[in-house]
Formats: sequence, C-alpha cells, structure tokens
Amino acid sequence: MNYLKMIRAEFKGYTLRTLKMDLLAGITVAAVALPLALAFGVSNGSDAAAGMITAIIAGGVIGSLSGSFYQISGPTGAMGAILMSIVATKGLEGVLLATFLAGVFLLFAGILKIGSITSLIPAPVITGFTSGIAIIIALGQLDNFFGVHSEGHNLIEKLQSYQQFGFSPNIITTLLGLSVIIGMIYFPKKWNQKIPASLVMIIVATVLTVLFKLPVATVGKIPTTIVSDHRLFFSDLHLSGLKDVFVPAISIAMLGMIESLLCGASAGRMTGKELDSNQELVAQGIGNMILPFFGGVPATAAIARTSVAIKSGAQTRLTGIFHALFLLLSMMVFAPVMSNIPMSALAGVLIVTAWRMNEWTIIQEFCQKRFYPALVKFFVTMIATVVFDLSLAIILGVAASCLIFLAKSAQISISVEEIDWERMAMVPVEHTKDWVVVYLSGPLFFMSSAKLKKALDDLKDKEGIILSMRGVSSIDTTALTVLSDCYAQRKEVGQELYFSSMQSGVKEMIQTMHIDTDIQYHFSVADALRELY
Repeated sequence: MNYLKMIRAEFKGYTLRTLKMDLLAGITVAAVALPLALAFGVSNGSDAAAGMITAIIAGGVIGSLSGSFYQISGPTGAMGAILMSIVATKGLEGVLLATFLAGVFLLFAGILKIGSITSLIPAPVITGFTSGIAIIIALGQLDNFFGVHSEGHNLIEKLQSYQQFGFSPNIITTLLGLSVIIGMIYFPKKWNQKIPASLVMIIVATVLTVLFKLPVATVGKIPTTIVSDHRLFFSDLHLSGLKDVFVPAISIAMLGMIESLLCGASAGRMTGKELDSNQELVAQGIGNMILPFFGGVPATAAIARTSVAIKSGAQTRLTGIFHALFLLLSMMVFAPVMSNIPMSALAGVLIVTAWRMNEWTIIQEFCQKRFYPALVKFFVTMIATVVFDLSLAIILGVAASCLIFLAKSAQISISVEEIDWERMAMVPVEHTKDWVVVYLSGPLFFMSSAKLKKALDDLKDKEGIILSMRGVSSIDTTALTVLSDCYAQRKEVGQELYFSSMQSGVKEMIQTMHIDTDIQYHFSVADALRELY
C-alpha cells in the first residue's frame, strides 16, 4: 500500500518535460555506471559480463521497486571483499547461491520492518569498514594492475602467495594502469560533469591497446545477452548447497542493507525526500533473488551513481530504468569493442574508486580533533574488515563501541568539600566541625564502584559525611552493596552518613538496601546541613 501511494505521488503531474529530464539523467548515470559495472564485475570474482548483467537487471528491477525515486542499484566494489573468498572456496556457483539466499534475507528484513537497524551501528564503525573495503578493493587489483599472479582464499593469503609465485610487474601493463589513475586524478572537473573521467580513460586505454597491439590482458568476450551461460538454475537450490553459503549470505545481506540504507540516507539529505527503508530492503531482496538466474552478482544501492542521478536532475524512478536500458543497448552494440578493454585499465579505475570511497573529511576530523574513542572504533573495524570479514568486523566494531561507552560511563566525578558554615551564616559548633560533603556525579555501577569505595574509605577519620547525589542518574546492585557496607561500617565506629539530593529512581533503589530505618534522606545539602546544625 505504501509503495502504491509512493508511486502515485511520484508520478502525479508527470509531463513530457519531466520525461526528458529523467531520460537525460538516465543517459548520464549509464555513462558513469558502464565502466564501474565492468570493473566491479571483475573485482567481485566473476567477469565483466556479470557486472553488466547485474547493473542492467538491478537498475531495472530494484529501481522499479525502490524505496525512493533516486536510488540507483548495481554491482559495487564493497561486495568484492566478500565475494573474493566465496569464489576461492565455493566457486562461481557458491556466489550465485549466496546471492539468492542474501536476497531472501533482505526480503524478510523488509517485510519484518527492520530497516532502521543500521541506526544502531556507530558512525566510526561504518567509516572503518568502508575504509577496510577500500583497502581490499585496491590490494585485490594488484594482479591486474601489475600483470602478476597470486592465489588464496582471501586477501592475506593472496598477498602471502607472492613469496611463492614472485612479484615481477609487467612494465606495459603497469604503465597503462598508472596512466588511467593519473588521467582520472587530473581530469578537468568541468569536463567530468559532462562525461565521466573513468569512461574517457578506459576508452583511451582501449584505443591504445588495439592501435598498438599491446601485449596486455583484456576483458575478453562479452556476450550480447543478459542471460549468462554461468547462471543459477532452480535445480541448484538444494538445502546442502544453501547451508554451505549460509554465513557468506548473511555477510552479503548485511552489507547490502547497510550500503543501500546509508545511500538512501545520504541521498535523502540531498533531495529532502526520505527513503522508505523497509520498501528499499524489499526491493533489494527481490532484485538479489532474481539476479543469480541471469548470472548476476550481488547488487546494492550505489552512492556514486545515486548522487549522479540526483545532480543530473532525476525526477522519478524512470531514471534508473532508463540507465538500465542504455546499459543494455551499450552491451548489445559495443560488446566487441568492450572485449578489448585492458584489465589494468579497469584496475586503475577501481584503485581510484577505492581511494575516493574513504570518508576522508570525517577521518581527518577524527585525527585533528583527537577523537580517540572514534579512532579506536575506526581502526578496529578497518583492520578486522581486512583481516577477517565484514560481519565479524561490524561485531568487533560495535563491541569496541560498547566497551568504550562503558569505560566512559565509569568516569564518575567525586568531589569532597569541607563545610563552610560562615557562608551559611551559621557559627560552627563542636559536633559539626569535622563533617564533609561528597558530591557525586555520573552513573554508579560496577565499573565505578571501586572508585566510590576508595573515596569513602579515605574519609574514615571524618565525623560525618553528607552524600550529594543529584548528579547520579542510576545505580546498580554492585554500587548499592558498596554503599550498604560503607553505611554499616560507619555506624559501627560512630560515623554518620547522610544521603541528599537524590533522583527518585536512585532513592527507591537505595531504600531497598534496608540498612536502617533511621537512615537520613534529605531533599538537598542545605536541608541536611540545617538538620545537622
């Protein structure tokens, strides 16, 4: 129902002028998506054709069902971090099965309305795994960029395998990839608004390869059909196969959810129109369930393509559909030409893309302002992403965030002050001379109990203590035990202990101690002092 309401509102008053804007935006997005689809298809452990198929199917299917008009979905470099290990252990069939199962997970996530789950992940954790994925993408292209060979189930194993196979870069291959990187960096920004630098540099690299017959590895044959020979069949959907890819499928689903919803949040700020996160997950789920049957790899909403669509004047979801149609047309017409694209050129595009994936402004802010807790979360997640996998990286990042929060919460403030009777316009008498007020601020729980106990033990020689607890928002049983023991010990030696300025919840908890029916509770420190005087 929400989807139909969204569609009606989106196309209300649709005109020929609006159609023209969507058409032009679709062409622009297709120009950006073409080189990325080819590159991400390769980086995801499949081939360039799989990247094109994914961009076409995802652009049409997911774009049609999306939670907002601006979302453009397709293959992304982030998925390469997961798919590389699946291909190494389970082969391409494992990728197709994992994609389908991830689609099922995403569909149920949307139906169960858990689209807001990404709000529970701290921002430094998201920044950390984004940088971790960028590292994996860049280092994963070393073979293509330098024309060398490696083997392994993950990035670490591939890097270690260079000791066995050697690392002897092919000069021509390396120079070609390097020229693409330099060209993309120094490509004029004004020109980039009309035609993407990545597309220009791939065209140039391809022309040079064909013209001079350079001895470099190329993409190879690209079929002129969106139904690949290497695709999933219904007969492949057996329980044992799905069980084998259960864990990788969860990682794919988590990444798809995070990428798509973060993309929607970012695009929503640009357009002022909020993403329907649950509908987006339904769309991503259906799209990823369909993709394997065409030979596609996992798809998510892509921030780069989505922002291009918005800046190009996209008005409705027809932009995403038009972009898919133009990619299909390009595949049909230019497949023979695209087969000559050098692999090192695609590697160069991916390395620049990986560099730009990093949220450098945020990372710089963490460093300049010395946000050490944020930096710890960032580096823990980034390293875990590279060394382990995305799912574990997020778990470790969130765990680090929780530990840091607990450590911060343990920093209770304890201030001891002698009583200034003259300021209160009272003349000190003998029984009031050796009293102090202890001001407590912060939650009293197991991590701050030791500090509280030490502070109270240091005041054993005082005649009496007034605890001011206005700044104590909560208290747990460990802290209650410390206060209970302290009260009992003080009573034995004749020292008095007053409680004052307590919030209602804290007072109720302290009253459960049942220490003594004569325990002194006061509304404020001033009331306690007047009672004492």
